[in-house]
Amino acid sequence: MCAARHEPKPSSAAAIWHNPRCATSRKVLAAIRAGGVEPTIVEYLKTPPGAGEIKAALAAMGMTPRQLLRRKGTPYDELGLDDPKWTSAQLIALMAKHPLLIERPVVCTRKGTRLCRPPERLKEIL
Repeated sequence: MCAARHEPKPSSAAAIWHNPRCATSRKVLAAIRAGGVEPTIVEYLKTPPGAGEIKAALAAMGMTPRQLLRRKGTPYDELGLDDPKWTSAQLIALMAKHPLLIERPVVCTRKGTRLCRPPERLKEIL
């Protein structure tokens, strides 16, 4: 499951780290709702997950921090994140500090947590 602050509320069966400006994120949110679920929506750019929450989500997804990094429209290049010198802990700390670096949308349900990119990955956990 997602870390406590971004877990689904008891009345919801899903939580989504969502960016309303992202077409993929909007598509995934619409698919969750089409499945009859009103998710807990976490606009992660306004309410960023902490390092512990990012680490928990990565563990739940079986991903490394590099696999969750977003490059386009972020400070990725400015920070030199291509350099292999960055440890997992450092990358997670940078994602917490600069939430634009987190690829989206991340969806957490009782069946698991996934980076739903492509949106079809949602089917694995709904």
